[in-house]
Amino acid sequence: MGEIHNDPDLRDIAEGMAEQARAYLTTTTQVASGAAPGAVLPLLLLALSDALAAGARLGAVGDVVPGERFEPDAGRDTDVDPLRTALARLFDGFDDYAEITDPLVGAEVGAASLSGDLACVAECLAKGLQHYDGGRELEGLWWWQFSYVSLWGERAASALRVLQLALAHLRLDVEDDVATEAEYDALQS
Repeated sequence: MGEIHNDPDLRDIAEGMAEQARAYLTTTTQVASGAAPGAVLPLLLLALSDALAAGARLGAVGDVVPGERFEPDAGRDTDVDPLRTALARLFDGFDDYAEITDPLVGAEVGAASLSGDLACVAECLAKGLQHYDGGRELEGLWWWQFSYVSLWGERAASALRVLQLALAHLRLDVEDDVATEAEYDALQS
């Protein structure tokens, strides 16, 4: 395992992060391709939640510092534009949303998009995987941690909220007579 073989905690975190990054990339790609039309929201909700859980471990440990003070070239960046475009088509009608830019410093509202957020997370996770799979495990771990704190953690959290709200609207926004009938049936059983 190269650079981190002597630190079992870092090795475990790196292996878990690599596994979650692969799972996230696979799921978002499959969903964007239209392979799961009836399960888009649940699949993305699970993939994003799992990635965020792995990212939270990165936020909970001290700063990961690679031996070199520069980032080695990991090769060509992953082109996430096709993923972003496919997701934007999939989310047509509710892709764009408003969010509080930084609730700790004020109530400024900014614009965001679900497809952009999901593609941003994919790009950051893929870049870490490039380092990790290239035998630079510590560099990959550093990249995942740095980009989690500076970018993808926030974008993933925002996207997770939007996905959860979309799922809630789909499941809870029903006509009053349908809700009344369901409540009656539940009370009678």
